[in-house]
Amino acid sequence: MKDVGSNTEQKKAAALKAAALVQTGQKVGLGTGSTAAFVIQELGRRAKEENLQIECVTTSFQSMNIAIASGLKVFPVQALGFLDISIDGADEIDPSLNLIKGGGAAHTLEKIVHASASQFIVVADDSKLVDKLGSKFYVPVEVIPYAIALVEKKLKDLGASEVVLRNAVKKDGPIVTDNGNFVYDAKFDITDPVSLEAKINSIPGVVENGIFSVNSVVPIKAFIAGEGGVTEKNR
Repeated sequence: MKDVGSNTEQKKAAALKAAALVQTGQKVGLGTGSTAAFVIQELGRRAKEENLQIECVTTSFQSMNIAIASGLKVFPVQALGFLDISIDGADEIDPSLNLIKGGGAAHTLEKIVHASASQFIVVADDSKLVDKLGSKFYVPVEVIPYAIALVEKKLKDLGASEVVLRNAVKKDGPIVTDNGNFVYDAKFDITDPVSLEAKINSIPGVVENGIFSVNSVVPIKAFIAGEGGVTEKNR
């Protein structure tokens, strides 16, 4: 779904800005993906070189492995309860800081973790900016396998022009999330992300979808990197 190797230096620049906000004693949510990986690695560096003392929650097995390798202390989200700050990337960001996430199929755990944080910060390069959600990216929808036929029909009833079951790479068949479910990618003309997020989640068999709007959780701040440097957007 994503070209994780693109705009590497810009992603890293945005990630370093966000990681600098983390303070000793905080409980920190760590996102998933190429940009979030830079955040995790920088926090690991700070822990080793600056004695940064933090407790972390991760949003996927991938981010957990990176965090452990970076020397960070990782706990289940239920063990820490509410978090002080969480940081993650995004696939699309609109002018109101509504997001589409889920290119790495981790959006369910990401939404839980970021909703548990007092501050949610998004980091990205400027290729992720869009005038409206759905311009470049389909909406990921995590689905219980038993419900795939029903969910496909209901997504089309909601106006999806395409509904594609995401296939795994180097494995035959559909991708399987960390929760043991499948992912549909649905193409929508999104005029109201708040309403669409709620409508998709009301479909029986849907676990969670990749629209992050004020209906659930949106970042309070975004660090967006481009050729001219990193800009800060606030909600």
